[in-house]
Parts: sequence; structure tokens; C-alpha cells
Amino acid sequence: MRRNPWTLKTTDGKSEYRAFRDVTLDPPSLVVLAGGSELRYRLRCLEDLHEMLKEHGGWMPLGGAGEKEQPPAGSVEAWARARGNPVGGWYGLKEGRRGDFATYVAPIMEVLNLAEVQHTPLGGRMRAV
Repeated sequence: MRRNPWTLKTTDGKSEYRAFRDVTLDPPSLVVLAGGSELRYRLRCLEDLHEMLKEHGGWMPLGGAGEKEQPPAGSVEAWARARGNPVGGWYGLKEGRRGDFATYVAPIMEVLNLAEVQHTPLGGRMRAV
């Protein structure tokens, strides 16, 4: 809820941000407030990512990357924009701000006890709980 957001740190531990679920948006969204920017990801990303991580069965690199950057193959970030994922492409909803999925969604998955995240200054990885 917008009135009671989570306060989290990015996977590298350098930046703080707030996030909340908003089911009133179309489509329902996971909203991230980072600095002066608002990013939105499809809310279903939480369930879809959890399912993919369970099927993967082990640690997966995060690979956080901005929209115009190429994420590492086989990473969470690459999955979040791949045509083969459950939504057929980007989980990010705001063009120009669709990247950084792994950077912001991984800590939310951890708070929800859906994943374990190894936070490191460079990289990081996660797996389903």
C-alpha cells in the first residue's frame, strides 16, 4: 500500500528505496520509489519469479542492468525481459525505466520470504525459498 511501503536497500546495499503493491493500477503493479523516480513492474512478477526460481533449483545470478544495458545471459534480469517468460517480455511497465528488475525486486522477494538473496557490491545471486 502506498501509505505503508516497505523501506529496503538495493542488492548492492548502496541505495535505499521504498516499494509497495498497488492492485488498483492497470495492470496491478509493484511500485518502486527510488530517488526521484517511480518504477513499476507487473505485480505478477513476484509469483512468476518465485516459480521460475523453484524450477531453476539453485542459485541464479541477479545481473541487474538498466533498460538500455544488456544483462548477463542466464540472470534474473535477463529472464525479466525475455520473450520466453510468462508475460512474453518486459515485467517493467514504464518505458525508459523497465530495467533494474533484479536490483529492486530481489530484496522484495526476500522480505516476503519467497527467496534468499546474497547481497554483494558486485553481482549477487538469489534462489527460491
